[in-house]
Order: sequence, then structure tokens, then C-alpha cells
Amino acid sequence: MIDDKWKNLILATLMFNLGFTIWFSFAPFTDDIATEFGLSVAELGIVSSAAVVAVPAGRLLIGPLTDRFGAPITASVTLVIVGVFSVISAFAQTYEIFTVSRVIASLAGITFVIGIQHVSEWFKEENLGTAEGIFAGVGNAGAGLGAYFTLPRVFGSDYAGPLFSTNWRAAFFYTGLIAIVLGLGYSLFGDAAKTEAKRRATRESASLRRVLYVGTRYGAIVLSAAYVMTFGLEVAMNGWLGTYYREAFGQGDIVIAATFAATFSIAAGLLRPIGGYVSDLVARTERSVLPWFEGRYREQWTFTMLVFVVVSLLVMTAAGLTGNIYVAVVAGFFVGVGCAFSEGAIFAQVPAMFPNNSGTVSGVVGGIGTVGGTVYPLVFAAPFLPNLHVGYAVVAVTMVPILALCSWVFQPRIAERATEDGLAVGGDEPIGAANPTGDD
Repeated sequence: MIDDKWKNLILATLMFNLGFTIWFSFAPFTDDIATEFGLSVAELGIVSSAAVVAVPAGRLLIGPLTDRFGAPITASVTLVIVGVFSVISAFAQTYEIFTVSRVIASLAGITFVIGIQHVSEWFKEENLGTAEGIFAGVGNAGAGLGAYFTLPRVFGSDYAGPLFSTNWRAAFFYTGLIAIVLGLGYSLFGDAAKTEAKRRATRESASLRRVLYVGTRYGAIVLSAAYVMTFGLEVAMNGWLGTYYREAFGQGDIVIAATFAATFSIAAGLLRPIGGYVSDLVARTERSVLPWFEGRYREQWTFTMLVFVVVSLLVMTAAGLTGNIYVAVVAGFFVGVGCAFSEGAIFAQVPAMFPNNSGTVSGVVGGIGTVGGTVYPLVFAAPFLPNLHVGYAVVAVTMVPILALCSWVFQPRIAERATEDGLAVGGDEPIGAANPTGDD
């Protein structure tokens, strides 16, 4: 019989993987969708942003709701809603109905917060980075393996199924049905927490005052900003790279363009557990990887990976300017590596810093972080840029202030009080204390 903590980790991972498959399922089919609705490249950038627009607010809301009601309930409700509107988008005959239904279906992106909270209710602090990395890494692969790699092959250009003759309509319909089924299964087989004491501590900490308090601590603020430049970038590139390889290099084959884009998504997803594992490792062994932040081992690893993301984006622009699509694909892979390691490091810190508010803080960090997925595609597709390659360098420059903020908060004298000090919002008691509620 499978151990309950692994059963719930598997459930959370399946939910998140399917959620990301649905969230990015429009990306491989942008050419066909653009043809049917008459969209330009710039308008495709807007569509890419629209598919993200509901997620930040949704994540901010679902975090405390998951702390309050438990992951099985919020996961079930979310998956059913996402599935229903994915099915509706499959039948849409106007651009307006299509866009609205896809915006609501994009709430699949909030499954990340539900899963982070669920996993944190079952694993010890010293294993959180690894467990959350497995969850988020395999789940994130839904964008690459699911949306970019699998869907274009199952629903290719010559698709002719029993219900639809249009491939993207069939993809949206069947993934929506799977979401509804999984949502019902989650409510039947999911368990909210390891112990009733843990469930009670998390539930009692969920309040509006607590959301405002934790969301304004320096720890939550800096991790949110770091997540803008990592996960926000990942979301943006997942929705954009298929169009980039097609328009910037003239790669018209949908399967080949999607496969190139999938190399980024797979790296950004499957390698994420390494970022969490290394964060756990350096914390346990007290190993310095960047002595500037003496004694703050998780922070050292996180900052190093954030710098790597900025450098890899500059390399992405340089690779694109060579005109060689294969060089650009390799560079995109390394951007994905940087995102994966950084995100794993960030979400090793979140539940470790805020053990009884992991859902709330995950909602804050995940919600704010997703904003990058709305803004960055507009930069990538900006009509004032000389070409589609320069946008990556422009985005890299916008990340420098975030690096500066991280370098300030990660200083030992500030980092040690980052869960208590923050902006002027009061709280009842410190929230970074160790959890006494019986994790094994």
C-alpha cells in the first residue's frame, strides 16, 4: 500500500501537470487559431498575455482558501471549473467567446498554489525543497511534455476525429474532460494534511489579516519579486516560443516549432527538483556557494541562480542574432535550466520560512510572480523593437532592480528577520516559527 504522503504528492503532481497542459494548450496551435480568427503577430502576443491574466488574482485568492478548506476541496472545484470552460472554448465560434472561455480555463495555472500547499502539509522541512521540486518539476513539464510535445502529435494538422475536424478544438475538449474526471477523483482520494493537528493549525491561520501580514513581510516580498523574473519568465516563454521560432526563423511546421519550444519547457519543468534539492542540501550541510550572504545558505543558492537567469537571457538574444535556429534552441534550453533551478530554490524557501501559512504565501508569491507572464510577452512582441531577438535582452535589463532587491534582503541581518519585518501591516504573532503540529 502506498504511503499517504506519496499518494497525495502523486495526486498534486497529476493535478498540476494537467493544469499546465491546459493552461498552455493554446500555444502549439497559435498559427491555426490566428488563421481562424484573423490575428496578427502582435495580437498573438496579446492573446498570450490574456491566457495569463486571471491567474495572478486567482493564485492570491486560492492560497488562503486552500489553507482554510484544504487542498482536496479547492483542487476539485478548480479542476471542474477549468474543465468546463476548456470544453466551452472548444465549441466557441467567435473570438470574444473563445477569449473569455480561455481566460477562465487559464485558472488551471492556480493549481500550482494548491499543490504547493498540499505537499507542504505532508513533508518535513528538511525534505520540502526536494518534495516541492518533484511536484513542481514534473507538474511544470505539463507545459512542455503535455502542451508542446504531446498535444501537437495527438491532434496534428491532419486530425479528423469523431467530434471535431479542427485539431485545437479537439485538444481543448478532451483535456477539459480529463480535468473534470481528475477533479472528482481528487475529492474522493485526497487527504488535506498528515495530522488533524497540522490541518487545524493551517486552517486557523487563514484570515484576511494574516494574508495582508504575510504578504507584506520582506521574505514574501523578495520571493515574489524573484518569482516574477523566473516563473513569470517561464510562463511568458511557454506561451511565446512557438511563435518566436516560427516567425523569427521561418519555421512553419507546427510539430517542429512546438518541439523546439518544448526543449525550454522540459528543462524548466523536469530540472526544477534539482533546484529544490540543492537548496535542501546547502541548508543541511551549511555549505557556502556565495559567501556574500554569510550563513544564509538557501539565499546564496537562490541569488546565484537568479543571476544565471539574467545572463542566459542575454545569451538568448545573442544566439537569436546569429540567425541559426539550433543555436537559439540550445540557448533557450539554458534559460529553462536557470528558471528551473531558481524556482526550485524559491519554493524550497517558501514553506520553510512560513510553515503554517504555506498556502497563503504560495498564493502571494505565485500570484505576483505570474505577472511576469502577462508583461514579458508584450515585450517579446513589441512592435518598436528592431527584431524578435532583442526582447530577451530588454527583459534581462528589467530584472536588474529585482537582483538589487534580493541582494539587500538576503543580507544576514535582514534575512534573519524577514518573516517578522516588513511593511506597515500588523500581525498577531511571528509566523516563521517552527511548526509544532507533528510532521514526521
